[in-house]
Amino acid sequence: MTAAWASSSGNGLRHEPIRPLNSIVVDAEKVALGERLFHETRLSADQSISCAHCHILSEGGADGLPTSFGIGGNKGVMNSPTVYNAALNIAQFWDGRAKTLEDQIDGPLHAEAEMGSNWPAVITLLHADKSYKTAFDKLYDEGISEQSVKNAIAEFERSLITLNSRFDQYLLGDERAINDEEKKGYALFKGFGCVACHQGENVGGNLYQSMGVMADYFASYDHEGKHDYGRFNVTGKVTDIHRFKVPSLRMVTLTAPYFHDGKAKTLEDAIRDMGKYQLGLSISDAEIASIIAFLATLRGEHHKLDRGN
Repeated sequence: MTAAWASSSGNGLRHEPIRPLNSIVVDAEKVALGERLFHETRLSADQSISCAHCHILSEGGADGLPTSFGIGGNKGVMNSPTVYNAALNIAQFWDGRAKTLEDQIDGPLHAEAEMGSNWPAVITLLHADKSYKTAFDKLYDEGISEQSVKNAIAEFERSLITLNSRFDQYLLGDERAINDEEKKGYALFKGFGCVACHQGENVGGNLYQSMGVMADYFASYDHEGKHDYGRFNVTGKVTDIHRFKVPSLRMVTLTAPYFHDGKAKTLEDAIRDMGKYQLGLSISDAEIASIIAFLATLRGEHHKLDRGN
């Protein structure tokens, strides 16, 4: 299988478990409106935070905290994932409870520890702004509504695809796009079995996996909260306890800390823990450094990112 993955097709595209990213066709005017709403603090009850509060676009699309906080400093219980490439996920949230980007918006808007608001209040505030009314009336038959607000924000999020990574260039046939150390890291990534969960365009995000396949990740917990049950909270199936959506690794070098609980402070910690709990392996420091070198090549380009790619 590894040999097949390492081959190339006639058009230069390598046959690998990871595939190059492609852009998504979006409506530019809806994207512009959605971007404004993404940064709109009037979506929160006290008008203090926006979607961008937990998803800082210039910093990799997450907030850099173990768990996010909302209005009034209320602390959440989950690590905020990156919004970049989220449109490619099988579902949204760590437990996959929202099937679409539109569905996902209800969660933070209503959550007391996040925006703590509701749709009637949001719609009233947006209606009071003539510029919003004009923009929505132009783009949506119903004007400003719960569904049109969701659609505009989701359309903006669908535009957040990080294209032209060095690894994608390598997949497309440019042998010099990544160096020998990065190729070594990729070989280790495949050889250790990381690609069983982290593959496809988004290098993850397309399946669910139990946290603690080879060892009990939660054994050191003083207390497990409902949020630690993962997919079980959606399906009610005992087999889904501690089962979470596998995160994308496309932006992983920018989005520390890691895991649903944010307990892995560094990427080194995260890889070491993945070796222990998911693969039953002890990964050396040198091997970790090589894997990190590879992971850095997955980071693509987007004009909202102001850090080097």
